Amino acid sequence: MRWLLLVHRYLAVAVGVLMTLWCLSGFVMMYQSFPELSPAQRLAGLQTLDLDSCCTLGDLQPHDDTPVGNFRLEMLLGEPVLRLASSAGTQEVIRLQSGSVLPELTQAQVLEVAAQYARGNGITGVPAALGTTDGDQWTLLDARRNAPAWHVALNDPRGTQIYINGRTGEVFQQSNRRERVLSWFGAIPHWIYFSQLRMNPAVWTNVVIWTSVLGSFLAATGLYIGITRVRWRRLQRSSANSAALMSLSPYQGWWYWHHMAGLVFGVLTLTWVFSGLLTMNPWGWLSGSSPEIRRYQSDLGGITRWADLRQLLTALSNHEVSVTQQPGLVQLTPQPFLQQAFFLGHSADSATVRYDATGNSALLNSDQIRAGVSNLGVPLTSVELLFREDSYYYGHKRTAELPVVRVLTADADATRLYINPQTGQVRAIGSTGRLSRWVRTGLHDLDFPVIRNRPWWDLLVIVLLSGVTAVCITGTWMALRRVRRDFCTAFRRSPFSRPHHKTHANHKPQTHHKQ
Repeated sequence: MRWLLLVHRYLAVAVGVLMTLWCLSGFVMMYQSFPELSPAQRLAGLQTLDLDSCCTLGDLQPHDDTPVGNFRLEMLLGEPVLRLASSAGTQEVIRLQSGSVLPELTQAQVLEVAAQYARGNGITGVPAALGTTDGDQWTLLDARRNAPAWHVALNDPRGTQIYINGRTGEVFQQSNRRERVLSWFGAIPHWIYFSQLRMNPAVWTNVVIWTSVLGSFLAATGLYIGITRVRWRRLQRSSANSAALMSLSPYQGWWYWHHMAGLVFGVLTLTWVFSGLLTMNPWGWLSGSSPEIRRYQSDLGGITRWADLRQLLTALSNHEVSVTQQPGLVQLTPQPFLQQAFFLGHSADSATVRYDATGNSALLNSDQIRAGVSNLGVPLTSVELLFREDSYYYGHKRTAELPVVRVLTADADATRLYINPQTGQVRAIGSTGRLSRWVRTGLHDLDFPVIRNRPWWDLLVIVLLSGVTAVCITGTWMALRRVRRDFCTAFRRSPFSRPHHKTHANHKPQTHHKQ
């Protein structure tokens, strides 16, 4: 036990400060995470599609059966463009009026993109270019993937800044003054998101994982020590004598409060730091999907081929098709279903309409979904249309799209399929996904069905997080004091602390004179 106490004490110095920062920053993280560009903001910042003189692919003429992969059809600098994603993660942008590849943007063009984004998002101010960056606190690894990354200030009252890919003309990050300030008290210390560390992914990952491992060990040993130090015999008399309850702990002062707080909140401290470790998916514990999930998604979805895209581009030239009549249409993306080509039209207000390859509206009904899942070749437990969230399809800090068709399979993984009847998008959850939902999201965010609704979640988390913070602060403070005292004691006993003989100032050494 003595060695365990020593390990716990000195580990509290090394890790306790970081755990205290995790707790304090957690209060901020409840309401402000790291700045990011939301899909709704990006859509709002796009120009309404104008498909006059559209569309030609120029020299890009792949075979009709070649898979086109993910693409987006949008407007850029007043003309329609086709954004093609490559397997390497890069993007090629085709100007559909000329068929040529988009050249790198000039500073004037970057500012034009910024002005369009600001207008669409209701941001007032005159954009000003702050130059390019290889990565700063708000772009981190994204700047490398979007090089040259232009940094633009919108000069609005909220201090909004955006970052634009100079090759593709896409806005890929946004932040305002409030988000940047709160991030220094929230996401940055909570995730150890300091730029010089985060830009080295391998080092950052290992730092977070191993500090979380040490934090879990610290919490577990503290809980064990705290339980073994309880005077259990006095617990039997505590109901009749309040003084006996106060003397359950052998400690006094700060040690007493740390002991009692640890007994009450120790388990929660352990589960919070351990679930934080699991959010990093250490050593691939919670990664991977079953072959069944990949097959279901492939069978229910499909692949969009170049023949389908060409058919759509031809249809867009005909302004009588319904896709050209959608108000505020800013983007088209592929969403195949049951091996057939379909597309989603996205408006600036995030409204979504489904179209077939001819550019006409193609609503998806429940009967089509039932027919599709019945051909998966696996027994089905149930197929139902949900109008309410369940434990695996829900919104907490985001909105869940309802209704949704839920399919429960009877395969070895008990796979759940959620199919959006408005868009045909398929989400599959197997046993690994369900486990991850509880041990990562559930434990770390206290995201459980009974307490998920706000403001009850806020009240509960504030109370519990305050208790865990008290455990970490008192433990760290006392460990620092005790270690300081240990070092002072050791120094006094060391040879370096013994007094040395000194020559007095008035003592003159003897000198030998020559005779």
